[in-house]
Amino acid sequence: MYIRKDDQVLVLSGDNNGKKGRVLKIYPEKQRVIVEGVNMIKRHMRPTQRHPQGGIVEKESAIHASNVMLVCPKCSTPTRVNFQIRSGEGKASRHRARMCKNCGEMILAAKA
Repeated sequence: MYIRKDDQVLVLSGDNNGKKGRVLKIYPEKQRVIVEGVNMIKRHMRPTQRHPQGGIVEKESAIHASNVMLVCPKCSTPTRVNFQIRSGEGKASRHRARMCKNCGEMILAAKA
């Protein structure tokens, strides 16, 4: 998947079309992501030690990865992602780097 945790993304379709948010969690096997403040659902909770009152809690639900687009941190525009193989000495130092198709800059993993 081209989206990683803590990336800034733009929602392309659905009820939350046009919203921007940070990726909280990814599920690569299902190709789904959870975006902060997007696709909110109401969860009915029974009283526990963590939630002594119980009641109705709003939380984010997963959306398909094809419905979000990565926002480049350098040019701050939604962009497609290009992968480029970066290599050093030996096979162990090779890795795939994500590149912005608009500005050509390398997209680094966000620091939390």
